[in-house]
Amino acid sequence: MSEENHVRRTILRSVVGAAVTAVLSAAALPSASAASATGPVDRTTVASFDRMAEAVLSQRTAALVDKAPAQHDALGADAHVGLAAGLARAEDTASSSLRTRKARLAVVGEAYSAGSTKVSVDKVRVSGGRADVEVTETTTLTYKKIRGDEPATTGFQAHHMVTFASTSHGHWELTGIKNVDSGVPAVNQPAPPVSKPADVDPPEATPAATSWPAASKPKAATGGGNNYAAMAAYAEKYWSKYNPAYPQFNGAGGDCTNFVSQALKAGGWKNVPGEDSDYHNWWSGSDSQSWSWVGADEWSWFALSSKRVSNLANVYQLGVGDILQADFDRDGSKNHSMIVTYLGLGGMPYVTYHSTNTYRRSVASLVMSNPNAAFYAYRT
Repeated sequence: MSEENHVRRTILRSVVGAAVTAVLSAAALPSASAASATGPVDRTTVASFDRMAEAVLSQRTAALVDKAPAQHDALGADAHVGLAAGLARAEDTASSSLRTRKARLAVVGEAYSAGSTKVSVDKVRVSGGRADVEVTETTTLTYKKIRGDEPATTGFQAHHMVTFASTSHGHWELTGIKNVDSGVPAVNQPAPPVSKPADVDPPEATPAATSWPAASKPKAATGGGNNYAAMAAYAEKYWSKYNPAYPQFNGAGGDCTNFVSQALKAGGWKNVPGEDSDYHNWWSGSDSQSWSWVGADEWSWFALSSKRVSNLANVYQLGVGDILQADFDRDGSKNHSMIVTYLGLGGMPYVTYHSTNTYRRSVASLVMSNPNAAFYAYRT
């Protein structure tokens, strides 16, 4: 997803509760010379980086273990580093994928009775509120004796670039983990996520033309329970100062669709509760939200399938309260969501958005600045 940083999920639920091994509480901290750091990162913070990376990678390992032992919260008291909500969701999905893999392995007679993951920090580079941390993961899995001819263990070392972002409160959040090895993925590395649900065929948006001028397609100020002026007013109120009632996604994929969803709700859109990964649902709570609330593609699938929007033929037909999305690299996955908050007398729509917080940018400016992009225009 492309969005798509905000108030994090509870660490116990998202990271530790399902997977972090008890050994974390006794993990050896790196010495002062264990990491090469550039910027204001002390040994305590490096140790916190180490523990958080180890926790997430241990979660992956634990997802493969048959009857993994009960875990405890080894990170809840860590005042230095937390987990960004966007990555928490991604790791939830990764763990689910690995548990599916475990079930498939069991069918062919393979299982692991224990697992251990250790992480060491190799280098830390800090620049502009971002810390790029190179780490080495060492993981061992013990084969469960099913046939009786299994070796004792399997193990590997993997190298990762782990990214942290500083927060306004002086803390750090883990926002990404990327394996940097070439070759065959490690045992506990999840398969790349599919861009669409495997069991359904979500509706696809139709790209809009970008030719000016466009045939007029006016809309009323209200309709179907929607108050478009209220949507625009909300977006223009919070375009640069964020509403503290909602989580934020800056640093964890982008806040743009989260922001659009907030504006739509302010203008009358109602929650649709249900499983967060089902694109037919759309909601936000105090510590979680549906993927369609924050993900650009998922929002499009929800909005079209629920008939809350329809596609416009041309971006210059957009009106106040309508939504514009962009696929900047034309790879089939939408990168950015924006809401129209002003309409010029000559018909030029102006969009307001988060992630590079922007107020009333003309659609013409977007089109001319991104000539290779595909744009999708939605009438709300």
